[in-house]
Amino acid sequence: MTRKITGLSRFYHATNYSLQGLRAAFRNEPAFRYEVYAALVLIPLSLFVAQGGMQLAALIGTVLMVLVFELVNTAIEAVVDRAGTEFHELAGLAKDLGSAAVFVMIIITTLTWGGVLWDNGTLKALF
Repeated sequence: MTRKITGLSRFYHATNYSLQGLRAAFRNEPAFRYEVYAALVLIPLSLFVAQGGMQLAALIGTVLMVLVFELVNTAIEAVVDRAGTEFHELAGLAKDLGSAAVFVMIIITTLTWGGVLWDNGTLKALF
């Protein structure tokens, strides 16, 4: 029976695996890179846009969720590609659904930012 790593050692190893995954996504996935660049602009901008803690959490949270969904989509694509190179309808469906999840999260992020900007009067001034 294999002994499981526990305690701080487990935390250390889990953190390393997570960082390896982030590096791999950044290195190999252009969409993830673009979303990271957008996050590097939007997260600091949220500090100026938000007029309270909940707005700040919503603005930053939705931006981070786009990254989460992109990571999951990338994982789905990697597993599907590993399973085989031949076309299969379910493999295509899995990839399309992962991509759709990212797209819907981007819409949610856009709506959240738009709603906060509207509530704060920024967008009202434009329209």
